[in-house]
Amino acid sequence: MLTLCTERRGTQVDLTYVGSRAMAVYRLPLNEVVFDFYDRLKSLTRGYASFDYQMDGYEESDLVRISILVNQEPVDALSFIAHRSAAETRGRSICARLKELIPRQLFKIAIQAAIGSRVIARETIGALSKDVTAKCYGGDISRKRKLLEKQKEGKKRMRQFGKVEIPQSAFLAALKMEH
Repeated sequence: MLTLCTERRGTQVDLTYVGSRAMAVYRLPLNEVVFDFYDRLKSLTRGYASFDYQMDGYEESDLVRISILVNQEPVDALSFIAHRSAAETRGRSICARLKELIPRQLFKIAIQAAIGSRVIARETIGALSKDVTAKCYGGDISRKRKLLEKQKEGKKRMRQFGKVEIPQSAFLAALKMEH
């Protein structure tokens, strides 16, 4: 429990024991408490811990906005603000999770996490492959090559104009943190 609080940029104020119970008082940034803190606390303590908080004030911190880009288009619902020290790891974990959640399309999909214009993490979902040369049996190789070139041009066009539909369940699952 104490390591969870220090991972989330918390500073310990007090730790008291009353019998077999302990009470830990920490100062945590609200940003870290809102994002999956309660679920992690309950799972770490197998449901025994309780959690109470109050606003303590405002402090300046080094925060950055991480934008998630799917196929070079920003998805505002997945953008979030994080501390600069944890930005890269959070960006990588969300990209990896989205790679599992977004279904494959007929073209490659790039999932990127970016701070401003600088990309900090990237995952690529491979394209569904279709064997266009299956109907060509034997014969001249140039016919097969021509079909493959035609398919390659079509995939390039699809990548430019194709829209990626992100399922609703992917939004919620992507924001759940796993450690």
